[in-house]
Amino acid sequence: MIRPALQNDGKSVVGITAESGVFKPVEIDCVEELWNEYIEKGTDSGYEFMVFCREEGQVVGYVCFGPHPLTEGTFDLYWIAVHPKNRERGVGRALLAQVEERVRVASGRLLLIETSGTPPYAPARHLYESAGYEREATIHDFYAPGDDLIVFSKRFVSFGSGRQSGSE
Repeated sequence: MIRPALQNDGKSVVGITAESGVFKPVEIDCVEELWNEYIEKGTDSGYEFMVFCREEGQVVGYVCFGPHPLTEGTFDLYWIAVHPKNRERGVGRALLAQVEERVRVASGRLLLIETSGTPPYAPARHLYESAGYEREATIHDFYAPGDDLIVFSKRFVSFGSGRQSGSE
């Protein structure tokens, strides 16, 4: 079950981030900071958190996304993480599909995802590519020497460009 995150989900969100084995301590701190802002201001924070729960209510994955400031209909997927014990079970794909639906409902036209080019992020890149995202850009050595920034995109509405997502 996917639902909007509630205040008591914070420990799980931060815990999943920490236990993922992918994120650095500064990134875990960033998730916690965004979480606190989301809890304090709700979607007025510019962020929305959704969680994936198993039948027993245990949070096993989450996603954070929101509209990109100063754009018309562009959204960013900021964070997506699944507890290691629940990977390869469709949790990430379900969370990504939920974000896409929320973007469509909000009349969003473009969803951007930034990720690392390092080996630990290969499963995430595979998820985005298999879900129909296009690799838009690579900025070499962005995060650190040898750690490239990869930007993925998916279009939901075409404004004269003739480009649309194949998932319509």
